[in-house]
Amino acid sequence: MEKNMQADLSKKDEQFREFSLNGPTWRVVLYVGFPLALYESLNQLFKILDTMMASHIGASAVSAVAYLSQINMMISAVGTGLAVGASIKVSQAYGAGDFMLVKKRVSTMFAMCGALGIAILLVLVPFTPEFLRLMNTPEEFIADGSTYFRLELFGMVITFFNNVYIAIERARGNSKRILILNTAVIVVKLGLTAWFVYGLGGGINMISCATIISQSLLLLAACINMNQKGNAFGFSLRAISIKKEVICPMLTLSFPVIVERIAFAVGKVIVNSMSTVYGSWTVGALGISNNIGGITTNPQNGFQEGGSSIISQNLGAGRPKRALLAFRWVLYIDMLIGLVIMTASLLCLNQLAGLFAGDNAEFAEMIKQIYRFEAVGAIPLGVNAAVMALLYGFGKTCVTLVMNFCRVFLFRVPVLWALQQFTDLGNVSAGIVMAVSNVASGVLAAVVGVIEIRRICNTYDVRYFGGERKN
Repeated sequence: MEKNMQADLSKKDEQFREFSLNGPTWRVVLYVGFPLALYESLNQLFKILDTMMASHIGASAVSAVAYLSQINMMISAVGTGLAVGASIKVSQAYGAGDFMLVKKRVSTMFAMCGALGIAILLVLVPFTPEFLRLMNTPEEFIADGSTYFRLELFGMVITFFNNVYIAIERARGNSKRILILNTAVIVVKLGLTAWFVYGLGGGINMISCATIISQSLLLLAACINMNQKGNAFGFSLRAISIKKEVICPMLTLSFPVIVERIAFAVGKVIVNSMSTVYGSWTVGALGISNNIGGITTNPQNGFQEGGSSIISQNLGAGRPKRALLAFRWVLYIDMLIGLVIMTASLLCLNQLAGLFAGDNAEFAEMIKQIYRFEAVGAIPLGVNAAVMALLYGFGKTCVTLVMNFCRVFLFRVPVLWALQQFTDLGNVSAGIVMAVSNVASGVLAAVVGVIEIRRICNTYDVRYFGGERKN
């Protein structure tokens, strides 16, 4: 069967591979990372505008959407973790020139996402209220949000496939295609949401329906673009494989990423749950603050994702020195993004808070109070994103698991507990926790980065600064 399969590269894929492995490193990082940064920014804009439209429905609606989105993040972490971990091995095989292995891993990734999506729907859709209570969701959110959550689950399964597709396009250097398609999805999504909410007077369920429709359009585009039987990045049923040499390396890297992202999302749910002692508005304000903070962190994450692909490709091609140079450029760019966008968001904070809170001055002040603390971590999180790119690129997903576990369960949950037990700061505690965890995460990332760079240099016999060592 394998003999009858083709796994060739298109001319465009061949050109990108040559550019990624031999072009100026800074240009490669910008070429791949900039469209992804815009893509992530658009995703964040998508979330922000969704929340703004929900605020038109009412403060309880915006709080319910903000709270339930954290639970959605926990579940979707399984799919995104699988895509991230598996795409690392796809990038490495691409860089190494093993195009048949690329095809097998691409096709197997899609099959695994399909099985995962079906399992999630079968388990959670019939028992949504029970699951939300298990997550300590306020009853008022369960009453208003159970149908919304079910609809979001269907949208999430579609997104699983889309995330795999995006990961594949990222690995082959098609960042611009990702940006173009995502822009189209956002335009459709926002147009439908505006029509449903403002035109038809619908509730939060209509917001979710708009998500499903728009994500389905992206899935359709993915199916068309992946229908390339002879291409290494095309999907083929015959290429699906459960052989250990195909699936085990992907699962070995994916499992820590899945655990890492679930743990991070669970931690956010715990923090939200603990914050309910200050009232449901505080939960909503914290969610909105996180959305505003995403204006900074999402572009950083775009360069993180693009950087990890470049690093993986060059590592697969036997060029660890060049992989380290790519990391250096990701670090510079992510720190600059943190500085610029943090400054801009603080200068425009009154306007941003007003967009979410409307005429509710108390709610607006609560948002501003929390975000001022969260903004402190913009530059440290840039360091964290760059180090994550390095670690993902070199397949050190167990280290990223430990780092993100510390971020939530060492720097965030215990700190909030201590503030609640030993101070009377009230809802400002939610903001202080974000500042502590983000800054501490950046410091930890810097320490881990130095240690791992030394290990990489010793393992591959290269110098981080200067030329390669001579044996």
